[in-house]
Amino acid sequence: MRRLAAALTAALLAMPAWGQEQAAQGSAAVLRALDKVNGHFMDAEVAVGASAEMFGLLVSVSECRYPAENPTGDAFAYLSVRDPRDGAEHFSGWMIASSPALNALDHNRYDVWVIRCKSS
Repeated sequence: MRRLAAALTAALLAMPAWGQEQAAQGSAAVLRALDKVNGHFMDAEVAVGASAEMFGLLVSVSECRYPAENPTGDAFAYLSVRDPRDGAEHFSGWMIASSPALNALDHNRYDVWVIRCKSS
């Protein structure tokens, strides 16, 4: 249910409405991963359509959007997080930079969230 609510929220954010800004496409997403066991974190810039390994998870970015009128504003990205060894999917959906807990990765050791989008 949380994933459906997050997907609907992201879809509504992407749709233009009267008085609202339109979303622009980013060329890459800046992501942060946390190893909850030892407290280490890492940042990675992942191009749209590409993947990166972060602490043993394969993170793929399908889309990254941000407000066209405010490039430093709230970004949201469509991510897929898998285990590279067996291909098991741990997460697939939209993540919103300002509300990472709204639709979060549910993993016992690692956490991944969106920081911002990069424009070309």
